[in-house]
Amino acid sequence: MTSKVSWLPDENTIRNSNIGQMMQKTGCKSYPEFWQWSVEHKAEFWQHTLAVLGIAFHRGYDQVLECSEGAEKARWLPGSRLNITDSCFGGSGESLAVIYKEANGSLVRVTQDELENLVNRVANGLVQSGLQEGDRVAIYMPMTLEAVAIYLGAIRAGMPVVTIADSFAVDEIAIRLDITKPRLLFTQDHMQRAGKTLPMYEKVQDASATRTVVLPSGKQLMDLREGDLRFEDFLSPDAHFESCIQDPDAAITVLFSSGTTGSPKAIPWTHTTPLKGAADGYYHHDIHEGDVVCWPTNLGWMMGPWLIFAARINKAVIALHYGAPMGEDFGAFVQDAGVTMLGVVPSIVRQWKSSGSMEKYDWSAIHCFSSTGEASNPDEMEYLMRLGGNKPVIEYCGGTEVGGGYVTSTVLQPNLPSTFSTQALGGEFVLLDPDGQPADQGEMFLIPPIMGLSATLLNGDHHAVYYEGTPQYRGVGLRRHGDVLVRLSNSYYKAQGRADDAMNLGGIKVSSLQIEELINQLDFVKESAAIAVSPQEGGPSVLVVYTVGLPSAFGEEEKLQMARSIIRNRLNPLFKVERLIEIDALPRTEVISYTSLFIPKIRHFNCRR
Repeated sequence: MTSKVSWLPDENTIRNSNIGQMMQKTGCKSYPEFWQWSVEHKAEFWQHTLAVLGIAFHRGYDQVLECSEGAEKARWLPGSRLNITDSCFGGSGESLAVIYKEANGSLVRVTQDELENLVNRVANGLVQSGLQEGDRVAIYMPMTLEAVAIYLGAIRAGMPVVTIADSFAVDEIAIRLDITKPRLLFTQDHMQRAGKTLPMYEKVQDASATRTVVLPSGKQLMDLREGDLRFEDFLSPDAHFESCIQDPDAAITVLFSSGTTGSPKAIPWTHTTPLKGAADGYYHHDIHEGDVVCWPTNLGWMMGPWLIFAARINKAVIALHYGAPMGEDFGAFVQDAGVTMLGVVPSIVRQWKSSGSMEKYDWSAIHCFSSTGEASNPDEMEYLMRLGGNKPVIEYCGGTEVGGGYVTSTVLQPNLPSTFSTQALGGEFVLLDPDGQPADQGEMFLIPPIMGLSATLLNGDHHAVYYEGTPQYRGVGLRRHGDVLVRLSNSYYKAQGRADDAMNLGGIKVSSLQIEELINQLDFVKESAAIAVSPQEGGPSVLVVYTVGLPSAFGEEEKLQMARSIIRNRLNPLFKVERLIEIDALPRTEVISYTSLFIPKIRHFNCRR
C-alpha cells in the first residue's frame, strides 16, 4: 500500500535543483543513475561535492577515501588539514548569516562578518581562560545567536563541544558531564518557554557542573557561584583569531544518543561529519546560497549542529526563533524572516493542524519542508504542504551516529507524504529479515564506508555496538543501526519503528530502560515495561507503560500523575506517559508483544528484552 502523490516537480524545479545541476556535470541522465553512481564511485562523488560546497582546506587531501584496514575503519580525506568552521564563512562579509527573534521582540539580522567576529571573540576568550586544544567545552543552552557563536568558537579553537539538550533534567545533565568532563560550561540563567520561566543555571549547579559562563536571559542576572563568569566578562575584545588547524578525524563535538543499557552513548563528531550534513542539505534539501533555513531544534540533538553546518557551508542564513514553535509568534517569524526551508518534528505539525494557528500567515517563500525525528502522518504532512502553498516535504531519517540521513527524499521525485523516495546520496543500506536475508521489510543495516559514520564512542566499545555479530553483505561487514523499514511496491520506503528498545518521543530518542528505571522507583510499582505505540493511521508515537503493581492506596489517576512527574522531573519534561496500564505479570519471552493489551487504535512495533 502506498500514499497518493501530493506533489510533482516541474521541469524548472528539476533543472535548477542542486541535484539536477550536479547530474548535468556528471552526465547522469536520471536520478536513480545518479544515486547509483554516488555509491559506486564514492571518491569521485565526494570530490565533486567538496568542490561545489567550497570546503576550505589548510592542506589538501592525499585521497578522498582510504580503506586499507577495511570499511569499518575507513579514513576520509587522509593527509588533509582543516578546521570545518572556516567553511562556514565562505560568503561575502556583508551577506546575512543569522536572523533571529527573541520572544516579543523584533527581527534581528546578523551579517557573516558580525557572526565571525563573535565566534572569534569566543575563541579568544577560551584561550585567555586557560583552555588548550583538545579541552572539552559544554553547552547547555537554547538555540540562540550566542549558542551558535560559542559552538563555532570552541571548534575554531580546537576544543570539542559537549552539547546537552536544554530540556534535560538535572540527573541527565550530570550523567553527560560525568562522561565527558568538560573544563568549562556555557548556560543561561533562565529560559522562557510558553510563557514560563525555566531555570537553567540552577540546574547546572544542582548537577555539580564545572566552572560555568552564564548569559542573562534578561537585564538582571542572578548571583553566581565563586569562579563562575558572566558571558560579557568572558568574551575577549579581540575579534581576530587564527583557526586551530587539525587532522580531519579530530573530534569537534560530543553528542549523545540513547543506548540500550540506560546510559547514553557519547558519540564524537569529527571535522568530516559536518560534510555529510552539508551535502544532505545541498542535495536532498536543495539549500542554495542566500536561502533562509529554519529548524526548531537544540544543540543537544544532532539537528542543532546539522542546522549550523548545512546552512552556513551552503552559504545560507540560519533562522532562529527563541520561543516555542507552537504559537502565532512562530508563524509570523517564518513569514517575516522569509524562511525558504522549514524543518519540523511531526508532533509540532499535529498541534498546528489542531489549532489552525499557522493558517493566516504567508509561507509562500518556502520551497520545501523537511520532517524528521519520528514517524509522520500522511494527512498531517499534506496539511503542512498546504501551509506553504503546496510545497514538498523532504522526509529525512538518520541519526547522530550517521551525521545526517540514510533515507530521505528529493525535489526531483514525486512527493508521497510520510514516505522516503530514496536512499541518501553517497550511502547505501540493506533490509534483512529475521533470518538475515535481504528482504523488502526488515531491520536496516548500513553498508560502510559512508561519510559521516561515527568511528568511536567515549563510553563504549564502538565495534561491539555497531558491528559485532552483524552479517556480511557483498563481502563487507554490515553496520547495525536499529531502524526497521519496509520497501513499498514503488520502491519508496516507510519507517516501521525500531528493532531494539529505543523509542522516539517528540523527536527525542530514548531507551525504554531509562523510562523503566524511573517508573520502578515508584512505591506502587514492582516492575514495568515502557513501549512506544503509534496510532493506526500513522504519526508520532506515544509512551505507554505497563506495570506489575504492589499494594497501594493510590487511585489510577494519582498513579498516572506520579509516573508523569518522575519522568518529567528526573528525565525530560517533554516525555509524557500517555497511559499507565497495570497487568498481573510481564511476559518472559525474548521478544515481548503487547498487541493484545493495547488501547484501541494503537499498535506497537516490537519490544526486545
